[in-house]
Amino acid sequence: MPKPNQPRFGSMQYWPRKRARRAYPIIGSWPASKDANVLGFAGYKAGMTHLILTDNRGTSLTKGQEIVCPATIVECPPIKIAAINFYKTAIHASSIITTVFSEKLDKELGRRIKLPKKQAKKIDDVKEFDDLRLLAYTQPRLTGIGKKKPEIFELAVGGSKEQKLAFAKDKLGKEISVAEVFKEGQQIDIHAVSKGHGFQGPVRRFGIGIRNHKSEKSIRNPGSLGAWKGQGHMMYRVAHAGFMGYHARTEYNKQILKIGSKPEEVNPKGGFLNYGIVRNSYIIVKGSVAGTKNRMIRLIHSIRPNRKVKEAAAIVMINTDSKQGR
Repeated sequence: MPKPNQPRFGSMQYWPRKRARRAYPIIGSWPASKDANVLGFAGYKAGMTHLILTDNRGTSLTKGQEIVCPATIVECPPIKIAAINFYKTAIHASSIITTVFSEKLDKELGRRIKLPKKQAKKIDDVKEFDDLRLLAYTQPRLTGIGKKKPEIFELAVGGSKEQKLAFAKDKLGKEISVAEVFKEGQQIDIHAVSKGHGFQGPVRRFGIGIRNHKSEKSIRNPGSLGAWKGQGHMMYRVAHAGFMGYHARTEYNKQILKIGSKPEEVNPKGGFLNYGIVRNSYIIVKGSVAGTKNRMIRLIHSIRPNRKVKEAAAIVMINTDSKQGR
């Protein structure tokens, strides 16, 4: 009689299976770069469409032919630099020693943080530091999503220590566009919070099998727990009901097919469902992107790019038909 194989239900790679703290994630690791420029950006997910591309994959059976490809439109209004965080490196971690704010801050930023009334320090007053990062914030009022409260987050800077300081001085209080950070055909990592699905049972949440119809009590429960509760309490690996979705996730090596500044090239007739129309610069990302529409997603340079991926394929057509279902 063959031995039945019953692997653990649910991936242990993403654990604990809990909700994210906020609607946009924190980035814990940044790629190394010799260029003095910010290593990331942020945008708002508008929706999906499909393109017709000329296939440029070397080993593809449809090489040189026109193919249909799904894509995601991400609206990327300019971000502003509010402050510079200076760090001192310790044995196990880095800590902020001071923050220098810009003299020009939008009043909408006061909805997120308490704005300083006067400058405590200037950039030239900071003599000893090991690293610095830029404190940036978005401008959702430029979009049509209907909110004014900006998101605030840190951005790492590439280059040497002196190059970082010179770049930070130049960009403090100014805007940065997506075209200054990324280029077409580049691979990026996307950090986002996935769509929430509310309270779900173990069958949908972990994918366990439905029990026989003659089983005692429920047929959608894990069944007998056996040795799983031998410790006097329920083990965390038992597939039980709970909240599903709204998790911070990272997608690696997503390719930018186009960076555009003319929204009429991608706006469908009637606008994107549950979003509206794109009004600012945008990027077209190949494939899907985690999260719901209107949600801010964070984009950074690829931390481990795939060298086999070539430059972006030539776009023949961008579908702008109505998404209203009629």
